[in-house]
Formats: sequence, structure tokens, C-alpha cells
Amino acid sequence: MKQTFWTEKKFSFLTLKQQHRKAADLLQAIQEPEHLALYRKVESWLSLPPLDMQSKEEISHRFHHHTEQAHLSYAEHNLFVETQDKISSVQYLPIAIYLDHLRSAFNVGSIIRTTEAFRLGSLYFCPKSPYVDNAKVQKTSMRTHSSVPSFQEVSLSTLPRPIIGLETAPHAPTIHEFVFPPSFTLVLGNEEYGLSKETLSLVDSLIQIPLCGSKNSLNVASAYAIAAAAIRKQFSK
Repeated sequence: MKQTFWTEKKFSFLTLKQQHRKAADLLQAIQEPEHLALYRKVESWLSLPPLDMQSKEEISHRFHHHTEQAHLSYAEHNLFVETQDKISSVQYLPIAIYLDHLRSAFNVGSIIRTTEAFRLGSLYFCPKSPYVDNAKVQKTSMRTHSSVPSFQEVSLSTLPRPIIGLETAPHAPTIHEFVFPPSFTLVLGNEEYGLSKETLSLVDSLIQIPLCGSKNSLNVASAYAIAAAAIRKQFSK
């Protein structure tokens, strides 16, 4: 990280927002000794009490103090404190998850993370959907992109039957009523128009999430997370 200030005098010429922006950036790189030493100076220049570097809770609160003062908003994958992960030995289910014209790299990254969390199956990408080599996908997936089986340019018609579409559709059974077979393909549709006409012509069944609010749909990544939990629950019985 390149620093443009090294003295209290230079630091004082920055606006308060700039000062806290520099402090937040330093805190994210605190593992390096030179950044820790500089941060200790910065917190004294800002009249802040010495931060306990052994406390993740204190580090988190301090980081958010800096970002609030700097009027910054950080995505989850950019936060300083991360949970301690463990290596899972649970096998992925024999399920194919097909991304039908999804365009948001953030939605795709979230779907990858959910797939890994539930060990739900393998991901198949429509050519128009951001793939696992996309930097935004990788960041949003919280590094799970490298462990989820992923494939590109595979025709939906070649994937395991039945093909089940997650869609808001009148009279479709809910994810809680539907009995999922041992192997199948789950299709997730575009953020704006849902499943494409081409995909709908191949679908064997539609399922939906029961909703009670005025809004008749959910973000595709959120809907997938709910469906993934229901599917894993059925397979765990």
C-alpha cells in the first residue's frame, strides 16, 4: 500500500474524511509490521485509544468507525475481520445448478458461496453469465469459487433430468411441498425476466418459494439460498 503521508504535519493537511479513509486502508493491511507502526501513529493523531489487535470485535468496531467518518461503504468481502473457516469433508450432492442468463457478478458470487455452504452440487454457466474467472465473482464468493465444481458452455438439454425451474409461477408447488428426486437439474433465471423462453421449453417442473408480502419475488441469490436450504434438508433426512 502506497502511503502519501509520513508525518503528523502532512496528515493534518488532510480533511477529516481523508484521514479516516487512510486509517481504514491501513487497518486492512495491518498484518504487515510497517502498516501497524504507521497505524499506531495515526490513531494517536486522531486522539483514539490504542486498539487491542488481539480483539476481532474491537478491530471491527474501529474499522467501521473509520468508514463511517470517511462516508465509505464496504462490501462484505472487503471487511477486515473474517470468520474462521474449516475444511469440509461433506460431499457435493448429485445436483446440477444451471445459471440461465444471470448477469450480475455479485449474484453469481453469492450463488457460488451458497452452493459451497450447502455442498449442493455442480454449477453450470450460461455463456452470458459471469464465470468463476471474473474478479467480482471471486470476491463475492469469499474464495469458495475454487472449490465448487463449475462448468461453462454446457447445454441445458444435456444435464440430468428432471429439469426443475425456480420461478414465481401460479399453482407451482412450493419448495416445501415438492419432493426432490435423487438427481436433477435446478435452473435459476435472469434477474429481470426470470427463466428464458428457451429454458422454459425444456423445464419438466416449476417450483416456487411461498411469499406473504406485497413484492412477488426475491433477488435470485436470496431465493436460491432459501431453496438450497430446503433441498439440503430433504437430502439429509
